Amino acid sequence: MVRVSKIDDVFMKVHCDDGLARDLYDFFSFTVPNAKFMPSYKNKFWDGKVRLFSIKTKKIYIGLLPYVDEFCRERGFEFGGIEEVIGTKTKITDEDVDFFINGDDLIPGLGLPFQPRDYQIDAFKTAVQYGRQLLLSPTASGKSLIIYMLCRWYEGEMSLPNAKTVIIVPTTSLVEQMSKDFEDYGYNKKICKIYSGQPVFDSDITITTWQSFAKAPKNVLESFDIVIGDEAHLFKAQTLKGILEKMKHTGVRFGTTGTLDGSEVHRLQLEGLFGPVKKVISSYQLMEEGTIANLEIDCVILRHTKQKKMSYQEEMDYLVSSDSRNKFITNLVASLKGNTLVLFQYVEKHGEVLYPMLEGRVKDLHYVYGGTDTEDRETVREVVEKSEDSVILASYGTFSTGVNIKKIDNVVFASPSKSRIRNLQSIGRGLRKTEGKEKMRLFDIADDLQCDNFTLGHLKERINIYNEENFSYEIKQFDLD
Repeated sequence: MVRVSKIDDVFMKVHCDDGLARDLYDFFSFTVPNAKFMPSYKNKFWDGKVRLFSIKTKKIYIGLLPYVDEFCRERGFEFGGIEEVIGTKTKITDEDVDFFINGDDLIPGLGLPFQPRDYQIDAFKTAVQYGRQLLLSPTASGKSLIIYMLCRWYEGEMSLPNAKTVIIVPTTSLVEQMSKDFEDYGYNKKICKIYSGQPVFDSDITITTWQSFAKAPKNVLESFDIVIGDEAHLFKAQTLKGILEKMKHTGVRFGTTGTLDGSEVHRLQLEGLFGPVKKVISSYQLMEEGTIANLEIDCVILRHTKQKKMSYQEEMDYLVSSDSRNKFITNLVASLKGNTLVLFQYVEKHGEVLYPMLEGRVKDLHYVYGGTDTEDRETVREVVEKSEDSVILASYGTFSTGVNIKKIDNVVFASPSKSRIRNLQSIGRGLRKTEGKEKMRLFDIADDLQCDNFTLGHLKERINIYNEENFSYEIKQFDLD
């Protein structure tokens, strides 16, 4: 008989013999993708593996209970203690949800300015039933509304009276954006926003950057009843993981993200911290329904004169300093109609080079990078929303995740990347529909150095992603002088 017992709201203990513990240790050990390139691996301080089960303490994340259960049962062991670990799920009916959203003749509901979509209601209902969920839903699917509904459910008398919720986001811009979204949905209470320089006060809902929240004392971290991690794919980072592990008495946990990186260890880490994955809807389905703009992808391969084989960093340095390549990008951007988002990776090596080249070619140019403060970023967002022909030149780190600008007609990948998350999040920047906008064009720029070069290989990986997501694309080649 194998049984589990709850340690706190983060970990459980598996009561089993040492032989099965060794098997669990091996089963929940994963090689981290690209570990061999990391300094700790190169310096032999780390073997490149993440282990989710401790053979010494027999501890594992509560969120991985279904996998432990399946592992033991497949090997013929009886399994018990599940109820002690997760309790009973909340019973919630369609009538409960309808009353919560719409109210009745005597009691008002949420008072939303519009009716939530069916998939948003389904995601909300599933999350509330289980109290732990990792909601996988793409950009422009309305994740902020799902988050808002969850906050309001737990804030009211429907579930946990006087519950306090913290929403953790990656950037200061998203703190402000989420707060503004809540106001648009009709929320009229004061929201505590935590980031540099903001006053901290007691509130039903707190929205914070993870950088600020990581500095909070233990009693603050443990004071919240509900935690919601927006852009949850980032929570595999050590600091973010540490925050959730310290929230030992926060049993209600939800993560929302547009995409996972495709690796098993990434998914299991997040499921362990938040709960099982629920795929809410796909970008392709949203396009089919007409909810988001159609996507047209031009994979633009720039053929350079033959180069010798380089290291990855040498290749990147060559590309961002290539005058003919930067002129091609400048000419492309200047020729596009509508609002355009140009994304680059290196600020000094590439952003600072492209900015003066574009400055003389486009009418309304905005430059955003890590050093741009939150208020200025929000101003750029507001200005472009009212514009018809603006260009935002932005680093991936500031604009590839979470920024909500509906009026983006074109996205240009000025720097190559093979990151599944970064690519899909970046594409999402332009998929929101506005009046008169039915499509978004993505220009995915890759480079053929006529040798075995890295960035051409990265394009192949991105094309695999486009195929998986049912995105249509065309491949076009141009010779550089």
